[in-house]
Amino acid sequence: MASSSLAPYANLFDLTDRLILITGGYGHLGRGMVRGLLAHGATVVVLGRDENQFKATFAEEIPDGALHFVSCDIATTPSVQAALAACRERHGLPHVLINNAVYSAGQQPDALTDEQFARGLDGSAGSAYRCLREVLPYLRENGGGKIINVASMYGLVAPDFAAYDEYPQFLNPPHYGAAKAAVIQLTKYFASYLGAENIQVNCVSPGPFPSESVQAESGFVAELQKRNPLGRIGRPDDLAGAFVYLCAAASDFVTGHNLVVDGGWTIR
Repeated sequence: MASSSLAPYANLFDLTDRLILITGGYGHLGRGMVRGLLAHGATVVVLGRDENQFKATFAEEIPDGALHFVSCDIATTPSVQAALAACRERHGLPHVLINNAVYSAGQQPDALTDEQFARGLDGSAGSAYRCLREVLPYLRENGGGKIINVASMYGLVAPDFAAYDEYPQFLNPPHYGAAKAAVIQLTKYFASYLGAENIQVNCVSPGPFPSESVQAESGFVAELQKRNPLGRIGRPDDLAGAFVYLCAAASDFVTGHNLVVDGGWTIR
């Protein structure tokens, strides 16, 4: 009796039957997401532009057959279409798409050109929409699935500019936050639009997760730490659980949600 009553809960986070596609899977945050998914049995396909960087990131640490690379430039529709078709041919129908990659141009808040502003918007919101749109036929063919977009704490709150007084090179530009806010709304829109088709659309908003190169500036790291309730910056593995959860059966009744993983940054 006890074992049968517990059976529905035994595999809530088991991803052994899931084919998960992720853009930006070999970057600072992406590698933590990928490793978390692999640890729970998923088959992962990284969509990216640099296969050599992919191989260098995951050299000799991944179970055979569990991790793959497909060339893709998320800035162009033909490349996204070709990559998804290749995934279908080589690995079957996907269960999950994670929109994690980003690109941008320009930083000075009051001096961005029209072209820079447009590229920053496209690099987060436009690319997420592009990949979402193109993956839908495959998810529909599969009877449903999940889409997870990656936003940011700066899609929720404005920067504390005092943190950047002595470190202007790290200043977060306005088109980044505007684009990430758009990603959150895009998530809600398509969660509503696709719910009847058994497609859940959710979002993760990371907080202060500076890259290794930024972490070399210890003074700036200290500025971030003192502004965060948990008193530290995020590590890539701090994100892994959020993505395992949103990819797994545990989240099958969750859609349109923005899961904030920020050490408490946005509660103040």
